[in-house]
Amino acid sequence: MEGIMEQPFWANGPKPGSFYDFHAGHSSKTTTVMPVKHTQYPMVTGSSVIGIQFDGGVMIAADKLGSYGSLARYRNCSRILKVNNTTIMGAGGDYADFQFLRDIVEQRVIDEECLDDGFNYTPRSLFSWLTRVLYNRRSRFNPLWNTVLVGGLQDGEPFLGYVDKIGTAYQSPTAASGFGAYIALPMLREAYERNDKMSEDEAKTLLESCLRVLYYRDCRAWNKYDIAIVTHDGSRLEESKTLSTDWSTADMVSGYE
Repeated sequence: MEGIMEQPFWANGPKPGSFYDFHAGHSSKTTTVMPVKHTQYPMVTGSSVIGIQFDGGVMIAADKLGSYGSLARYRNCSRILKVNNTTIMGAGGDYADFQFLRDIVEQRVIDEECLDDGFNYTPRSLFSWLTRVLYNRRSRFNPLWNTVLVGGLQDGEPFLGYVDKIGTAYQSPTAASGFGAYIALPMLREAYERNDKMSEDEAKTLLESCLRVLYYRDCRAWNKYDIAIVTHDGSRLEESKTLSTDWSTADMVSGYE
């Protein structure tokens, strides 16, 4: 019986609650090897990002709330980026991962300008690069926990693309991420199908209406938002605005006490 219990396989067995150490040979010393950890649980997150094409341009909007779990902790987190005069982007998901992506994109834009060769980032090139980066990180089981919308003008034509944390990507005249994919996207599609040549003011009014509905319905949304616009005159990130809201109908809601 003693000979069975003293087999080499069991001589280096782990203690209860520990992992088996395959590299320790026949040593009697047991080493606890912990698994490699990646960012699988985002800490500070942003909710929906919505975008739409209009006649001669593209518009992307997102609120400025950074949620720490279910706590509305940070209320001034901008998730919209003006890349250059033809390209804009916005991201939902983990805010730290968005900051990481933003720093890389901004540095690459600076590198392009330093080359001074007449070439700059276009919406399609940035969109294609993001699909490769996000898919690569997903394939290494260490994803960037973001959903990104890229918009702009490509050869004078509006462009709007969507890519998520596992590299799934598509192009569409309307796009939304997060809870907005369930609430705002049907509103955007309905309005675009009725009028695919809407003006800039009409598109802005539509996005504001979607953001207002999201503020009412999404507990991770906020009524302060940023909006970026690309037209033939260039791109601009407008000053942050606050939505007007009306909670007078809240008294009529029943059944949730």
